Amino acid sequence: MAGSNRALFGRRKTKPLSPRRQRLMDDIFPALRLDPLHRSPDNRSQLFPVTICGLVLEIGFGAGEHLTTAANEDRDTGFIGVEPFVNGMARAVSEVDRLGLRNVRLFDGEAGSLMDWLPAGSVDRIELLYPDPWPKRRHHKRRFVSPENLDRAARLLAAGGSFVLATDIASYAEWSLIRFRRHPSFSWTARQADDWRQPFTDWTRTRYETKARAAARRSVYLRFERV
Repeated sequence: MAGSNRALFGRRKTKPLSPRRQRLMDDIFPALRLDPLHRSPDNRSQLFPVTICGLVLEIGFGAGEHLTTAANEDRDTGFIGVEPFVNGMARAVSEVDRLGLRNVRLFDGEAGSLMDWLPAGSVDRIELLYPDPWPKRRHHKRRFVSPENLDRAARLLAAGGSFVLATDIASYAEWSLIRFRRHPSFSWTARQADDWRQPFTDWTRTRYETKARAAARRSVYLRFERV
């Protein structure tokens, strides 16, 4: 997961890609990849080859199972996925190709640079699902939830849009909740305990969440509205 200071932390690649996935990364990924070095688009409709009625940004999508499932089930909505881990990106590209998804765009760099590039008010929902908690205190500056990144999110989200966060690390949930509640552009939507104990509507469980449940770790689901 990218930190808030434009540096990339953590692994980029573990094992070599299979020949098929390497071909997909060479042949398919360039057409799916957004490039913040290019001129910023005037509006979100320029990001996709098909007409979209909404836009979701998922930051750190892992292997892409949540992203591609949602994009396949709602092809009228555009989905942008950010993931610097090459093996996870290759899995997502493979699934995008298999399903023939034209409403997906991908980015393999630091999330902040893409957020700065996208048009203001163009995103309806930002998703941060099981981010790296960077548990050591000296690494807390690498956590994605920070005043700088919340400013970016506030600029990107349309009024009434939402930022959703899922984590199985209680200290990260507390960290995030404190920072969101300090930010003037976000309002926590929970009204009762089940609002943060139960998964979001139309939720697709990620592989990491499955592992967390198998290890008896309870997840927290936080939703914040852009006011």
